[in-house]
Amino acid sequence: MKATRRARREWRIILWFCVASAAISAYFGFAATAPGDSQLLGIAQGLLTSLLIATPIVFVEVRRARFDSLPWLRRLPLAGYFAAKVLFYFVIIINGLILSRLLLSIVDPHPVVLDATFRNGLFFAIGMSVFGSLISETGRLLGFGTLKNLLIGRYVRPQREQKVFLLIDMKNSTGLAERLGPVRFHELLSMFFRDIVEAALECEGEIHKYVGDEAILTWPAGPALADGDCLDCAFIARDVIAARGEQYRAQFDVVPEFRAALHCGEIVAGEIGDQRREIAYVGDTLNVAARLLDAAKTTGRDVLTSADLLKSMALPADLRAEPLPTLDVRGRNAPLEIFALERRA
Repeated sequence: MKATRRARREWRIILWFCVASAAISAYFGFAATAPGDSQLLGIAQGLLTSLLIATPIVFVEVRRARFDSLPWLRRLPLAGYFAAKVLFYFVIIINGLILSRLLLSIVDPHPVVLDATFRNGLFFAIGMSVFGSLISETGRLLGFGTLKNLLIGRYVRPQREQKVFLLIDMKNSTGLAERLGPVRFHELLSMFFRDIVEAALECEGEIHKYVGDEAILTWPAGPALADGDCLDCAFIARDVIAARGEQYRAQFDVVPEFRAALHCGEIVAGEIGDQRREIAYVGDTLNVAARLLDAAKTTGRDVLTSADLLKSMALPADLRAEPLPTLDVRGRNAPLEIFALERRA
């Protein structure tokens, strides 16, 4: 079976984190070697310990979204979820430290004792795991792209950028909310957005934010215009939702549908807020995308795109674009040319 782009990217992340952890652990094993002991064995123990501890932890962190068998973890409060993770990591760390010593005892027959080296290794491994877990959870709350940009201060001063936006809006959300009730509708919306994220990651897009029952996805214009992934994203999201149709029907007696709109153009990106900071996009581009999404309702088409975006890239081979009547948009001098996107039969 061919690996998806998301899976390949996840395995690359796992590889690089494991390599970085191995390098740090090897140095720690070298520096923490007791006087009189072999520094080469200290390096070997650091590498072996990293393999036994960092590899399973990184694997779980990166691939945990795949574990649908543990939905109860997502229902825990953040503090409880974090505590469960730390306990799980503690078990892995203890077992990894003991196992690495047992394996090295084959060439260095020293007993496995709770000496200073063992305690230092334990504190070091726990510290790295907790720090990595904090970064992971903060990234999942803010978005890893947003976290990175906040840390490096990319948008401390507002900047002009070219962006592609995809707006996805669940159909008949009001009726579903009335039928399911607010709590079950929230569960449906959460499951729906997880599937949208799956498609976004497959197309290398970023979730900018959720607004009610709408998700806003974005790509930098350069890479997005080069391969046309943004045009495929809505259809991949439809495939992901369809693949989980039985699960949707079993839980909610409905498979959600959506409308989508795509547009590209210049925006101004910058940090806003004080006690709660975020990166905001300001400009006419998002307003036009929202107007396109409204037009999807009136035209009865599920996926609309602007001619501005289509003219900037080659249409993927599996899609076709049908021209529609132009759209009047407030603030624009000329009507907006729009197209309906559909998959070829």
